[in-house]
Amino acid sequence: MTNGTSRKRRNQMLAVDLGSRTTKAVLMERRGEIFAMTRYALLDAPIYEKKISAELLAGHLREVVQKLDAQPKWVTLALGLDDTMVKQIELPQIPLDDMRLVLKNNSKAYLQQDLNGYAFDCHIFPPKLSPEAAKVATVPKLKVLVGGAKQELLNNFHAAILDAGMQASHIMPGLICPMNAFELAQPDAFAKETIALVDIGFKHSSICIVDHGELVLTRMVNIGGDRLTTGLSESLNISYAEAEGIKVGMAPEVQSALESQVQPLGRGLRASLDFFEHQFDRPISHVYVSGGSSQSELILQILHGEMLVDCKTWNPAQFLQLALPGQQAVEMEHVSPRLAVAIGAAVGALD
Repeated sequence: MTNGTSRKRRNQMLAVDLGSRTTKAVLMERRGEIFAMTRYALLDAPIYEKKISAELLAGHLREVVQKLDAQPKWVTLALGLDDTMVKQIELPQIPLDDMRLVLKNNSKAYLQQDLNGYAFDCHIFPPKLSPEAAKVATVPKLKVLVGGAKQELLNNFHAAILDAGMQASHIMPGLICPMNAFELAQPDAFAKETIALVDIGFKHSSICIVDHGELVLTRMVNIGGDRLTTGLSESLNISYAEAEGIKVGMAPEVQSALESQVQPLGRGLRASLDFFEHQFDRPISHVYVSGGSSQSELILQILHGEMLVDCKTWNPAQFLQLALPGQQAVEMEHVSPRLAVAIGAAVGALD
């Protein structure tokens, strides 16, 4: 929803994924045609209700910078599913600024909901024309990806970034960020297959279906890692912390208890696959899963059983040059599935 005023290509970017429970941050550099990660940080998200104040967020961003032991100039924020809306629609061929204005003044007509006080941004998908259609001078409608968030929230974020001593490069929906990272980490699968990207967050999970390099569907499921852990804790009568450890570890003895928690998530995600396959008449070849819960082989197996498609985790840092300090370099393989949104946000801002 926000681009920095300068279009000059930047060589360093701090990208912060503002999760509900854990904030994930990466510091990345562009080195010629290569992206390098020099630091990452995981820290508890600030505790707040529906609205976070600019002061609280500024303090949190300063904490992120301190933990990274760096002084970045530019920062990109990836917002959670509760704070943004993302939708694909068709719009007339009008300038980008006019698209934003049309959506602001008439969100009900184009987005099927009243979104008063929202700011919008648009990404226009290049038209894919048949040889016959290419002979026609104009394309009737453009396929557009719309992102939106409350202007008041964006103002708070801008104020917090300035207060923390940095400048805002981009503010973007976290929903689309894993796709940015996947395109570089798995270029062949991205360009040549029909795949689904699932990110299991704390409160919610998201699914993006990509068909031969084109984003065709996004959905949110109101089940995340917190519900899986809470359900496991209650069914086994153990603490939340114990349940979290069992969830991501290999613990076959708790399979039945975990299945009852993961199966509703699998069914919710399967509904999106069914919708796509019915509309486009072709199957999904693979489901690639990110987020902390994707580190559990058992969860991936249960999802596979519900979705009837091969489910695997993937490494969003696979394409990066890693220039990390000692301990971070050792832990990167374990941590990387949690960084998909932050890495994708950094790529989107640096590209």
